[in-house]
Amino acid sequence: MSRLVVVRRLLLGALAVVLVVALVGAVIVVSTVRESLPNRSGQATLPGLGADVTVMRDGSGIPHLYGDSVTDLARAQGYVHAQERFFEMDLRRHITAGRLSELVGSAGLDTDKVIRTMGWRRVAEEELPTLEPETRQVLQAYADGVNRYLRGRSPSEVSLEYSVLGLQLPLGEIEEWSPVDSLAWLKAMAWDLRGDYTDELARAQLSGRLTPAQISQIYPAYQADQHPPILSADEWQPGRAAAGSALPSALASAVAAPAARRVVAGTTTPGARRAYAAVDAALRMVPQLVGRGEGIGSNSWVIAGSRTASGKPLLANDPHLGIGQPGIWIQNSLHCRTVSAQCPLDVSGFSFAGVPGVIIGHNDKIAWGFTNLGPDVSDFYLERVVGDTYQRDGAWKPLTTRQETIKIAGGADQTITVRSTVHGPVMSDVVQNAREAGARAPTTLEGDEAQSYAVSLAWTGLLPGRTADAILQLDLAQDFTEFRKAARSFAVPAQNLVYADTAGHIGYQAPGQVPVRRAAIPKSPPGYWPAPGWDSSYDWQGFVDQADLPWTLDPQDGMIVTANQAVVAGGSPFLTTEWDAGWRSTRIGQRLATLDKATPVDMASVQMDDADLFAQSLVPALLGVPLVAPESEPQSKDLLDFTEEARGLLRGWDRTTPAADSESSAAAAYYNAVWRNLCELLFDDELPAGLKADGGPRWRAAVQALLADPESAWWDNKLTPNVTEGKDEILRQALVQARLELTRELGKDPRGWDWGKLHRATLEHKVLGGEDVPAPVRWLFNEGPYDMPGGSAIVNANAWNASEGYEVTAAPSMRMVVDLSNLDRSTWINQTGVSGHAADDHYADQIQDWVDGTQRAWPFTRAAVEATDPQVLTLKPESSTP
Repeated sequence: MSRLVVVRRLLLGALAVVLVVALVGAVIVVSTVRESLPNRSGQATLPGLGADVTVMRDGSGIPHLYGDSVTDLARAQGYVHAQERFFEMDLRRHITAGRLSELVGSAGLDTDKVIRTMGWRRVAEEELPTLEPETRQVLQAYADGVNRYLRGRSPSEVSLEYSVLGLQLPLGEIEEWSPVDSLAWLKAMAWDLRGDYTDELARAQLSGRLTPAQISQIYPAYQADQHPPILSADEWQPGRAAAGSALPSALASAVAAPAARRVVAGTTTPGARRAYAAVDAALRMVPQLVGRGEGIGSNSWVIAGSRTASGKPLLANDPHLGIGQPGIWIQNSLHCRTVSAQCPLDVSGFSFAGVPGVIIGHNDKIAWGFTNLGPDVSDFYLERVVGDTYQRDGAWKPLTTRQETIKIAGGADQTITVRSTVHGPVMSDVVQNAREAGARAPTTLEGDEAQSYAVSLAWTGLLPGRTADAILQLDLAQDFTEFRKAARSFAVPAQNLVYADTAGHIGYQAPGQVPVRRAAIPKSPPGYWPAPGWDSSYDWQGFVDQADLPWTLDPQDGMIVTANQAVVAGGSPFLTTEWDAGWRSTRIGQRLATLDKATPVDMASVQMDDADLFAQSLVPALLGVPLVAPESEPQSKDLLDFTEEARGLLRGWDRTTPAADSESSAAAAYYNAVWRNLCELLFDDELPAGLKADGGPRWRAAVQALLADPESAWWDNKLTPNVTEGKDEILRQALVQARLELTRELGKDPRGWDWGKLHRATLEHKVLGGEDVPAPVRWLFNEGPYDMPGGSAIVNANAWNASEGYEVTAAPSMRMVVDLSNLDRSTWINQTGVSGHAADDHYADQIQDWVDGTQRAWPFTRAAVEATDPQVLTLKPESSTP
């Protein structure tokens, strides 16, 4: 039993235990820990139910719900989610509505400004009436269940976080939950998982600072010959290339006019780069709710019964998202006692607290998994603005404006003015003086004088969509046809969907709302650079029809692997240029190809694979570098021997990256330290702050190409103006600096080094886990650190940012393996635990298994759930008296 579990049980057993923290120089009694913990057994009333709903919580505390209608199950799911995770739900609600300042005070103001400018909640409000009636009923029933749990409870009785926050800030009563709150969270998920926006801004900032050749070298093209796409040319033949569906009327009126003047690419000014940097800074103010940047992706694959021991398919999935406490997912099951046309729900898997239904999992007939497709669904537009107007094809159009008032706990309200063009909100208004900073545009017009420009954002997530319909339809789908029909509604975020069913079929579908672009900056793919908003030929022309989005059913090789690599070779339809480089997908394919009669245990083993394929390119180069320094830099023989002792770890290294207790772990520590120093030496001398090399898959692909191009300008360190370094010298310096760094960090003897001593994961609470929070509070709400294996561009994707250190920044948020021959033989594990209550046994009880790669039994049938000796809570209609 872990230390934390023992302590928590002692806390629960005490009648008057209080949490004491020092805030503003005083010791304040917060509340008893026990007050906010939910009752998981016995009976409770839930008004609106048509009949009793039984909630069985298995040994991991995972709730399995049994009812007689879909709305009864949704109502009960809302009640249970509120029991376990309401503070997390409320935090997400405040963030997605641009109301974080009401919860945390002025610290949330910048975040609120950005999100109010984008208007996530406004879009969710527009979206609700467009959904199917059944979906709206489920959303309302879910909200009713949440509100029934909240009724009569003070904030301190709902979650301990409210008690801690209330010591510093005045917090009002908890508001009721609404269907729009659920829809707004889907917008936040889509924001974190959208594609290309970061790189589009980065390229704009780099243009003029770097040569076009240098920019292309750090944004290398996908190498389909080295890393196979999801579908081969035999599996996908598009019927129509980039066919478009109708645009919403707000955009449709702007696409008819011809281009006014030709845009000249690659001509930027310092003022333009400052403007884009300001917009980038504004967008970075949005909290990472599911994670962004390096490491955000996923693994998912499915293999046919011809390749398995059971003769039925196996499906595996582990989405890679940001880490934190509590984890992003909550496990649960929703079962109609008697499955029928009137009550067809029989599903189990991973949900978001705050959203009804199951997002990823299986029902009684099919299973599905997600990985991020990452299409380019956002564009930035330069807008020529004068007063309250902006230019369109030579004419001046009025800006759309609205006022937003932001309430701040403990402070005065603030009002902002949001301006929008036909493309979307003007994001350069968010940062003070951003408009003044944008003295000139990053593209110039032939014959035009310098102008000042604003920057607007077009993003599919700011258009009403039907993703909520898709979630319910996926939960109810019974075959591949119904699965594809459900995927048609999955607008944002676009995902690779893998499929398997109990009848033995496997399949794949790429869904999503992907813009069609008619024009692009010359010599560049669509959406590669910010576009001139005054020229309507750069506007979106519609969206790729689902008939043109890639899909397959029962491929001949009996295997489909998706790990954020390219979907198909070539560009029909055009989806993005920003694919993951493909090392994970290639390694998964290698492992699966070796399996003859695969089992669920084999699938779980592949998920924990920690081989680094990129090392096959880098290590030979490192071993071939002479360690003797040039004559201009005298170097002692002791330092050469010292470095060679460490480099010796790489000779014979099997390229795996375990956390500890092996020669491979010592070698992995040195290899990754060399890689981090190489990124700094090779790239960071020419990159501005905020755009440093994070060492992720794109940078690995860039270095792989640069190793074959020793004359590239990147090999010269611009911080040494009187010296021109070459490839060998930069590699040598990386080897030496890494040896010195690890000597300081881990000791003089390389044989005692462990990768996990550098590469650690701390699961930090989103509000009460930071360094500005008193240590006793952090101790209670945070978990870790844990020594971690794997790394970036590795199947066991515990990613890290080379520009910041070795700490884990993103990781598998859960793992699951579904056995379609017997669903009760499926396995799963969550990153943390079901509970969001820091004093609860199930707050962190799955973490060590998650670290170790151990998956737990996933009971699906009622008999399997009852065999776990569950806690039972009966939710009864209001007419019943518990």
